[in-house]
Amino acid sequence: MLDDVQLYKQKDPSDALGVAAHEWEQTTYDAEIRHPEHDNRHIERVVVAGMGGSALAALLAKNWLETETRLAIEVVRTYELPGYVDESTLVICSSYSGNTEETLSTLEGAAARGAQLAVIAAGGALVTQADERGITSVVLPAGVQPRMAMLYNLRALLKLLVHFGQLDKKYYDEVARYGDWLQQESAAWLSEVTTDKNIAKQLALFAVGKTPVFYAGHLMAPVAYKWKISWNENAKNVAFWNELPEFNHNEFMGWASHPIEKPFAVFDIVSNFEHERIQRRFEVSDKLLSGRRPKSHIVHLQGETPLAQMLWGCILADFVSIYVAVLNGVDPTPVDLIEKFKKELG
Repeated sequence: MLDDVQLYKQKDPSDALGVAAHEWEQTTYDAEIRHPEHDNRHIERVVVAGMGGSALAALLAKNWLETETRLAIEVVRTYELPGYVDESTLVICSSYSGNTEETLSTLEGAAARGAQLAVIAAGGALVTQADERGITSVVLPAGVQPRMAMLYNLRALLKLLVHFGQLDKKYYDEVARYGDWLQQESAAWLSEVTTDKNIAKQLALFAVGKTPVFYAGHLMAPVAYKWKISWNENAKNVAFWNELPEFNHNEFMGWASHPIEKPFAVFDIVSNFEHERIQRRFEVSDKLLSGRRPKSHIVHLQGETPLAQMLWGCILADFVSIYVAVLNGVDPTPVDLIEKFKKELG
């Protein structure tokens, strides 16, 4: 079924597969800083406020950079900021639409406390306020779903961190290094590549009709979360995720008994850059849970560095979940129920 190229014109009318196929191009996005003037104040901490796909880049950067630098990033996904936010805090408000109410709330909260402010958005109220108030900002290219604009957002976030003196520019440049390689890797997942040679289609067929559960180690936990988000929004399919080693201290026991029938598809998203004990935990967990849960399907993240593996895993997540959407008979692009919820919420 997935090798019928004509099928995608009907099942994927907004060409989500085409967007996924060009995500690699976002690695070289030139994040232009608007309203760059600032007072060079001493910044002690960084908070990124965002929801859903607009928080993904910050979650990836947090885990990637915590092993590379002394920079600590807090990701806030609610209406209110932590009590420690003050004038020595850089608060970056990220919302692709620019109209996310939680993020707009954090902008006002940060301004009231005199924090150093920055904005990432493709338009909407955030961009309007940034322009009216002279807030440093990066305006992203519009026209794609937030979950599939993660690389745009990552480039913008890193550029802002460089701009405010919190990060060496080499980390911003490193993202661009992987563009050509990601293009080559993505080419193997395109719709015209037949299932026998296409890992994205194979994974979709493995998981269709089931509830997927994605596991990763701490370093790659945001990648597992990205797979969950892509499954939710692209495939319109419930999904769950967790990270090791925490998994082994509670959820591990949850597989031991109920429910007896387990209609799940288990994915272990494994990186050779994880702590050696975490890698061992994947092996032992699968051994001890044999016969108690479906056998896990291991996705070995590819790439020469942790960042390369993160980017590879995130793009693959979109391809696989879009193929699941096609198998589920749903359009992968719109998120109508979320839009309806926002209207109902008022």
